[in-house]
Parts: sequence; C-alpha cells; structure tokens
Amino acid sequence: MHIAWGSFLLALLVIVLVPGPDFVLVTRNAANGARWGWLAAAGVTCGLLLHATAATLGLSALVMTVPAALLVVKVIGVAYLGWMGLQILRKSGAVAGAPEVDVPSSGRAVFLRGLLTDVLNPKVMLTFLTLLPQAMDPAAEPVKQAALLSGVAVAAFAAWWLAVVPSVQWLSAFLSAPRRRKVFERCCGGALLAMATAIGVG
Repeated sequence: MHIAWGSFLLALLVIVLVPGPDFVLVTRNAANGARWGWLAAAGVTCGLLLHATAATLGLSALVMTVPAALLVVKVIGVAYLGWMGLQILRKSGAVAGAPEVDVPSSGRAVFLRGLLTDVLNPKVMLTFLTLLPQAMDPAAEPVKQAALLSGVAVAAFAAWWLAVVPSVQWLSAFLSAPRRRKVFERCCGGALLAMATAIGVG
C-alpha cells in the first residue's frame, strides 16, 4: 500500500492552519475561559470525526451524487453559520443595544454548537472527498486507507486545538476592556457571516 503521505500531509497542514468557522468558534469561547474553549474544540472535533466516518463508509460520496441532498446540507450550513454570525453581532452591540459579554449558558450548549458547526459545514465534507482519494493507492483496499487517512486528519485537527486553546488565554485579559471585547466580537460575527456567504456562493 503506497499512500502519498507527502502531498497529503502538506495539503492537510494548509487546511488545518487556514481559519474557518470552527476556529472562530473555538477561539471566541476560549476567550471566555479555557473550559469553554476545550468544550468547543471537543464539539468541532466530534463533528469532524462524524464526517471522517461518513467519508470512510462512503456516505459522503453518496450525498455528493445526489445534488438535492448536497444542496440541502449546504443551505442548512449557510443558514446556521449566518445565524451564529448575526447573534454574535447582536450581542456585541453592532446590531442593536449596548455591548454585552456572551458568557456560555452551559457546557452542553457550547459542545453542541461546535458539533453542529462542523457537521453542517459542507466544505468539511468536500475536504474529505477531495483530499483522501488523491492520497490513496488505487491498487490497495480503499476502506482501510480511507480510515487511516481520516484518522490522521482528525488527529491533526485535535493537535491543533491543543495548541490553540491554551494560547488564547492571554486574549481573555486583553479583552477585559469593553471596547476591545466589542471589536473582537464584531470580527468573529463578521467572519462567520463572510464564511456563510463564501459557502453559499461557492
């Protein structure tokens, strides 16, 4: 079995390092405290694991062959990201009212929000469907290769969160000033809206 590890790992590194909705969610929650950051990271990692499992079993490929199914996933994902972005902007005072600190209501809510952010992101599905086949050996058994490559991808993201969450702690002190907090919230909300727009027109 000759897997193209070099090109796979290089492409994976780029994907991991480029900020997406999951990065915005994790860093924003981590700014409220390490516990919230870890819960958000756990949620997005579990969402990634679901996509990895689906790709390994061929479910994602099945969705891709049915345009209507992919369209439904895309619309739901765009709507969810857009809704989150608007909620963040509203609470920051950019939409209405005075700025307020958005303290998570519960660990379960933070985890589920992270889970849904990845599950409803069609770009995560497309990543697995485009990245994995390019690295696989056509002559070898596909399921084992897909499982191995998917596992490496999930582990890479998990390792990234292990580095990101602790590094956000200094941000908590920096954001103690209301004006800085407001700017940070606006950036997070605006980033999610921009990502929703990019997915919608992509």
